[in-house]
Amino acid sequence: MSKRAERRANNEMNKSMLRRILLIMCAFCMLFTLLGAGLFHIQITRHEELQAKAIDIQTRDTTITASRGTIYDCNGEILAQSASVETVFIDPYELRSYKENAELIASGLSGILTVDYGKLYEMTQKTGSRYQTVKRKIEAEEAALVRTFIKENSVKSIHLEADTKRYYPHGSLAAQVIGFVGTDNTGLGGIEASYDTELTGVNGRVIRLKNGSGTEMLFNDYENYFDSADGRDITLTIDATIQRYVEKHLWQAVVDLQVKSGAACIAIDPRNGEIKALASYGATGGYNLNDPWGLPEDLLAELALVADDPATEVNEQANAKSDAQYAQWRNKALSDTYEPGSVFKTITLAIALEEGLVNESSTFYCGGTINNIPGRDIPLHCHKATGHGLQTLSEAVQNSCNIAFAEIGLRIGAEKFYKYVDAFGFRAKTGIDVSGEAGSIWWSDESFMNAKDKSSLASASFGQTFNITPIQMITGFAATINGGILYTPHLVKEITDNSTGLVTPVRPESVRQVVSEQTSERVRQMLENVVAIGSGKNAAVPGYRIGGKTGTSTKTSKEAATGEKEYIVSFCGAAPMDDPRLVILLLLDNPTRQAGVEIYGSTMAAPVVGNIFADVLPYLGIAPQLTEEQQREQNVSVPKLVGHTVTDAEKALRSARLEYTIVGDGGTVTAQLPAANATVSPSTKIIIYAGEEPPRNQSVTVPDLTGKTYAKAKTMLESSGLFIRSTGVPPNLTGAIVSVQSVAAGADAEFGSVIEVILVDNTVEGVF
Repeated sequence: MSKRAERRANNEMNKSMLRRILLIMCAFCMLFTLLGAGLFHIQITRHEELQAKAIDIQTRDTTITASRGTIYDCNGEILAQSASVETVFIDPYELRSYKENAELIASGLSGILTVDYGKLYEMTQKTGSRYQTVKRKIEAEEAALVRTFIKENSVKSIHLEADTKRYYPHGSLAAQVIGFVGTDNTGLGGIEASYDTELTGVNGRVIRLKNGSGTEMLFNDYENYFDSADGRDITLTIDATIQRYVEKHLWQAVVDLQVKSGAACIAIDPRNGEIKALASYGATGGYNLNDPWGLPEDLLAELALVADDPATEVNEQANAKSDAQYAQWRNKALSDTYEPGSVFKTITLAIALEEGLVNESSTFYCGGTINNIPGRDIPLHCHKATGHGLQTLSEAVQNSCNIAFAEIGLRIGAEKFYKYVDAFGFRAKTGIDVSGEAGSIWWSDESFMNAKDKSSLASASFGQTFNITPIQMITGFAATINGGILYTPHLVKEITDNSTGLVTPVRPESVRQVVSEQTSERVRQMLENVVAIGSGKNAAVPGYRIGGKTGTSTKTSKEAATGEKEYIVSFCGAAPMDDPRLVILLLLDNPTRQAGVEIYGSTMAAPVVGNIFADVLPYLGIAPQLTEEQQREQNVSVPKLVGHTVTDAEKALRSARLEYTIVGDGGTVTAQLPAANATVSPSTKIIIYAGEEPPRNQSVTVPDLTGKTYAKAKTMLESSGLFIRSTGVPPNLTGAIVSVQSVAAGADAEFGSVIEVILVDNTVEGVF
């Protein structure tokens, strides 16, 4: 081969080699590019995802549940608190890895925790999962049984972790105020929901390494511990003792008066807007905070009869149950509106006095109707068909005269009336610090201020044809008697940070001065007369200066829609009237007429408020100032007579203003009825047994006392071997009759028992 050919061959070889090198280099470049892109995707794009997976594989993250803050009443009594419990869960991955017996685990836990076996076994088969909750919030006793099962069977896939559970020491007390929490410890109502952020703490964490089989490495240098921070404590303005009195008397009224649509009561300190008690009952009563989903047995029996609709495939029974639960949780005092009726006359009175449109010398004539109201085609009627005749302003308030107040409203005028309605806060929510407050329903400005139609103004002046909430009514009422200042009602007194000890008080919020101190003083005097000598006398408590206003309103919209007439009876009272410390508003929605007792606020609501005041005022340290006559009318404690001579027993009973009869001819008292320390009405005839014994374990049938005079009721009870104790108006008052009795007519009572009756003056007027 020539040199030229050799060079050509070498050149071709070099070119071929260069092409190979270039191809290899391109291949390597492509390979590195793909590898780089893959690494970028893994290390950058999927960094967080893969890191989380790696951490999950290599570590176990355990939550340390923070304790929810405690809720206290104003005196430090615990209303809601959290306690340590545990949650049981299965790790199906571990169960498979350790080849553990799924049937054994499902059967064992099912028996201990009363959880369905089938559901538990299904959990054990989810081997791709590391966490299957078996049962939340178990108590120490159940947790101990689970641990024993784990130890005896050498099970590694069952775990327990710390948790907290909410407890309500007083069950149903202040249920609508406090609210409750769900399974995740989140507030679902009341203070629990409204202050959930403050009450909820910050959960902590413990992070530990795991080995290749997923078991925690107990001895290693890697363990991160993040402390939990407990929630803040809430101290309420609620006084648990006052709350108990309110609930006791409110529920008794619901039962005694067969109230069909629920009831509500609010007690507020008019000096600062602090709510001392708030109770609300739906048609089925209250509920237990420790079992908020539970319903009364009789209601559950009714719901069991609800049939589903196969055509719509709607679960009617489930819907009915859900509706019943929401009804019992509903706070009637905040979430329901109503026509306040004559209680609202207090507001009209304050407006007219403040504007100088009326004074104590003003007179009004009521003939039963008024005909000259522009825009009204039919006469406006007073609740007293024959009219009240000529009356002063104070008498018009005592009589709760619609005609007089319609005239006062017309003097005020629509524009000025609405100005004060807004000043008292009736067309805006009060801003109370708990969720669920409803708004009011009023006419538009244009409609209400129509000069050619003043029928709405006339009706509004005595509390009809508009709707407000009970919390709005009591807030406005409080402003008329506290010196004229409107306060924002509130339930929270202070918030305590447990980590720092810092206490943040909730200051009373004064919204505005609505009327003057002078006007407020005049209103107080007239309201005191209402209770002393007017339509509110059934709220009187001997020895105390109480004032207030009755109210009875019809449900206008329901009557228009159905033709049925239903009433809401109410009473708003304050005490003591020289320096009011408590205002109480109570309303009963759709009570049932009782024998001899009409459906009036004066006869049904006023006595209940009086009984609440009788319990609460002494508790507040306010002593009664009794006249000699009032002292003689007070109930008497029966002295201990057994073991004393008959002569000494007679002296003791006469000294206690009690009558007596002697059974037997012995010289020493061997038994007595009623027993020592029982409280009875004065002049009750005590039975002294001298050498004889009273009937033992003998039951007698309680007679029907409702509608009877005190004297008649006393005689009926004594003839049955029973005794009487009365509350309410004085027994010797003309017109006093029994409205309710502590043991129902027809029920059995032990021979010698004391039956309590509430006396009302059924001659008082005030249906509207």
